Amino acid sequence: MIFLDPDLDPDPAPHRKATSALAVWRRSPLPWAERLPTPGTLARFLSEAQTAVRLRGHVSVLLTTDREIRRLNRQFRGIDKATDVLSFPADASLTGAEKIAGDLAISVPTARRQSHAQGHALTCELKILMLHGLLHLAGYDHETDSGEMARREKRLRAQLGLPQGLIERTATIRSATTSRAGTRLASRRRMTGART
Repeated sequence: MIFLDPDLDPDPAPHRKATSALAVWRRSPLPWAERLPTPGTLARFLSEAQTAVRLRGHVSVLLTTDREIRRLNRQFRGIDKATDVLSFPADASLTGAEKIAGDLAISVPTARRQSHAQGHALTCELKILMLHGLLHLAGYDHETDSGEMARREKRLRAQLGLPQGLIERTATIRSATTSRAGTRLASRRRMTGART
């Protein structure tokens, strides 16, 4: 199930006349790549991705604001900053007629910025974030494993037709930062004659 935060402006265009989120989806003046996809489009992908991940149970996805995701990140992870996606696995001890896998919260403004940076549509970025979150709900954790989540995410992205994922981007950024820092250090060494 896809939920839209009532505080989220799905169309940040300055001259919006539509009053409901659904009307905005239908008549957005934004270029197609920046438009928020319909809940149906995202729900279909959620179902497909959940099947690919082999995650059973109900998953809810909240599309929200940077402010709200920052509040959630602070409340549940103790990190006082906005992020792109948060995963909330269901308590395994809860039993009922309908199995619940958990919930995802995705910041649409952050996803929009990331889609610009990556050169693809907002729809694509939201799908990447949903897949990443589903893997967390399935028990994967790239912060503590030995690359299992990254490998699984890469295979699933290829299967689902998605480009580079979050873990790969982080590794690329880390590698580029380390490379630039090494180049700067080597330049300083040449200029100062320093050795380490």
